[in-house]
Amino acid sequence: MNLYGLIGYPLTHSFSKRYFTDKFIREKIKESSYELFELKSLEELPELLKKKHDLRGLNVTIPYKKDVIAYLDDLDDASAERIGAVNTIKIYADGSTKGFNTDYYGFQQSLVEWLDKRGEACASFKALILGNGGAAKAVQVALKDLGMEYQIVSRQHSDDCVSYEGLTQEVIESHRLIINTTPLGTFPNTEECPMIPYQWITRGHYLYDLVYNPAETLFMKKGSEQGAAVMNGLKMLELQAEKAWEIWNTEENLWSI
Repeated sequence: MNLYGLIGYPLTHSFSKRYFTDKFIREKIKESSYELFELKSLEELPELLKKKHDLRGLNVTIPYKKDVIAYLDDLDDASAERIGAVNTIKIYADGSTKGFNTDYYGFQQSLVEWLDKRGEACASFKALILGNGGAAKAVQVALKDLGMEYQIVSRQHSDDCVSYEGLTQEVIESHRLIINTTPLGTFPNTEECPMIPYQWITRGHYLYDLVYNPAETLFMKKGSEQGAAVMNGLKMLELQAEKAWEIWNTEENLWSI
């Protein structure tokens, strides 16, 4: 049996378990299962790895994406090392572990596909990244690799970030791609959204919400009302999950789009 799973706390709902269970059935992948491992502390991870001899790979979610690095033997230079966060762990036959970040790939690939379909080139955009947490870091590295300028928006102004209050009409108009990396608007808090001046959003804007539940967040709805193109985070999740599967089941991994 090949066992895969998700570590985090709390694990109230899991896209990953549903996705991989469906994948195993759909693709007739035998002798494989996906389980949830709710760890109250990362100190429980070594014992989990020791106990589950058939564990081949893990996904990592909140709140352990950064702290799990200290428990791993190696990091992928192209993703996890640069981002400083891990969402995928490969477990080798000798028990050693290596951390990867497939959020980077999922976001970058989904963005490129979306813009390509609409006849847009990444180089023609400047982006606003709403939020400065773990998810935002993967987005920053992905945009940098695409050659796209970006500005981080956070609750407090700093050398690296503009505050929400600092979002003038000029700033909004000059940044046609706006990415929400915060959890605002996630079910059940569907009445929440990032506090940006939506009145200055135009038909030339693209609003990308990393939230996938609900399918249309208030952030997306407000953008649509202004004529903007909008997308949720489901495609990113699917792509990062497939990249994780590739990592778990191949010897080498190429980070190319």
